Amino acid sequence: MSYQKHKSEESVEDYLETILILNGKLANVRSIDIANELNYSKPSVSVAMKNLRQRNYITVSEDGYIRLTDEGQRLAETVYERHSILSEWLIQIGVTPEIAIADACRMEHDISAESFDAIKKYLLKNPS
Repeated sequence: MSYQKHKSEESVEDYLETILILNGKLANVRSIDIANELNYSKPSVSVAMKNLRQRNYITVSEDGYIRLTDEGQRLAETVYERHSILSEWLIQIGVTPEIAIADACRMEHDISAESFDAIKKYLLKNPS
């Protein structure tokens, strides 16, 4: 996979994860909410939302409310689970929470399913 394609997929995952998180906080999610959460410009988010719609990860109502499709929800939950578990694991082994969260954000996109599953199984067998 080329670097550009990888960065593009990472961006998709970050947007979906952000929509998932905002869905837990807000009754309705709009582009401006995503822009504020990620500290991105509104035009950048608008371009990303168009991309997510074209890939059938989200729908946007006439009122501008963003909803995850089943596929978008599945991918968002996968990324969020990876982020949560990797953050927890890094904190358990002594990494400061701020660094653990930042590192988990990068790792969640690159870790193989095999390695992630092994970490997850380990943590389930050895809770803190």
